[in-house]
Amino acid sequence: MEKDPEINVFGGDLKPCSSDPLTGFFRDGHCNTCAADQGSHTVCAVMTAEFLAYSKYVGNDLSTPRPEFRFPGLRPGDRWCLCAARFLQAQDEGCAPKVDLEATHIRALDIVPLHILEAHAI
Repeated sequence: MEKDPEINVFGGDLKPCSSDPLTGFFRDGHCNTCAADQGSHTVCAVMTAEFLAYSKYVGNDLSTPRPEFRFPGLRPGDRWCLCAARFLQAQDEGCAPKVDLEATHIRALDIVPLHILEAHAI
């Protein structure tokens, strides 16, 4: 799997999202992507209690630890490379998390318009 170029939504170098917990499609701490990343894990989101509850409600429980996958479970304040479509869905429902734009991959723009990401910028 060859990574797409590490470019953020502004056209600059992609900054790290989180190493604790370790995030990203490649689990490299960045919201890198590639052709195999069907979920487009490209939005560097800062978790909130509201978003975590919403995500669990729609079938993606991000708060429960899953040691068998080396997943610690997320808490409010944690940063995570979120699927772009899930971010857009949460935004449409009024519970999108904040976003670190410098750590959000440019490929997120294939799904989420920049003005929407900017409205949730930290």
